[in-house]
Amino acid sequence: MPNFKSHFEFDNQQRGGILLLCSLIVGLFCFLLFYSPQPALLLDICSPQIVKQQAYVDSLRQEALEKKKPKRYPFNPNFISDYKAYTLGLTPLEFDRLSRFRSTNKWIHSTADFKKVTKVSDSLMVIIGPLFKFPDWVVKSRAAKAQKSLSVALSYSDKIDLNVATKTQLQQVKGIGPALSARIISYRDKLGGFSIDKQLQNVWGLSEQVVANVLAGFTVKTPNQIKQIAVNTASVSDIATIPGISFDFAKEIWEFRILRQKIGSLSELQKIEGMTASKYALIELYLHIK
Repeated sequence: MPNFKSHFEFDNQQRGGILLLCSLIVGLFCFLLFYSPQPALLLDICSPQIVKQQAYVDSLRQEALEKKKPKRYPFNPNFISDYKAYTLGLTPLEFDRLSRFRSTNKWIHSTADFKKVTKVSDSLMVIIGPLFKFPDWVVKSRAAKAQKSLSVALSYSDKIDLNVATKTQLQQVKGIGPALSARIISYRDKLGGFSIDKQLQNVWGLSEQVVANVLAGFTVKTPNQIKQIAVNTASVSDIATIPGISFDFAKEIWEFRILRQKIGSLSELQKIEGMTASKYALIELYLHIK
C-alpha cells in the first residue's frame, strides 16, 4: 500500500503558524464579546438649526391638528338644544336652569345674563362666551345704554382708572371706536402709564369733546411717577425725551433758555412760537425750575 503522509503531521514552523492563527481567532472573539462600539452621530440634533427646524415642523403639525378640529360657529344662547348644550360642556342641571328661565318667556341678552341664569363656571364661559351672538338690536341697545351712562360725569370713586381701562371699556364712550381705543392704550403704554388726565389730550385724533366724554367716566387713579428735568441745565436731548415734544421743538426751548441765560418761571416758555396749551401742559409736567 502506498505510504500516505498524515494530514495531521506538521513540522515546527507549521505548528507555530497554527498556534498563532488560533490565538488571533480567540482574541478576535474576545474583542467582539466585550467591545460595544458607540454609534457615530451623523446628525447633531441639538444644534440651533435643527432645533429651529424642529420647532417649525411642530408648528405645522399643530396647525394641521387645529384645522382638523370641528369648527364652532357663533350662536344665540337663547335657542340651544339639549344636544348643543352637551357639546358645549353644560351639565344637565345648568341646561335645566336655562330651560326654566326661557319657559317664562324671558331672554338672555348678554354673557353675564347667561352665567347668572345657568351658573356655569368661569372657565367654561371663557370658552363659549365669545361664541355668543345676539340680534343687532340687542347689541345696539346695550351700547346705547353704556354710552348714556358715560355721558354724565361720574364721581371720582365711580370712575374707572384710566391706567387699567381696556379697549372694550373705552369703546363704550361716545366717539371712541376700535382705532381710537387702541391708540389711547398704545400712548399709555409708551408713557408707562398716564400721570394726569391732561395727557389724554396728546393722543392724536381725540377732539376736546371726545376727551371730555372719556374723562366723564375715566380718570387717573394710579399715576405714573415722572422724574422731572431741570430746564435751566437740561440739554436738547434731555428735553426731547418728553413725550410729544419733537427734537426741533426741544431745540427751540433750549435756545430760548440760552438767549435769556436763565428761566425764572416755566410760564415764560409760553412766549415760544408754536407753544400750544397741550404742549405747555407737558412742559409743566416734565420740567421744573432749579
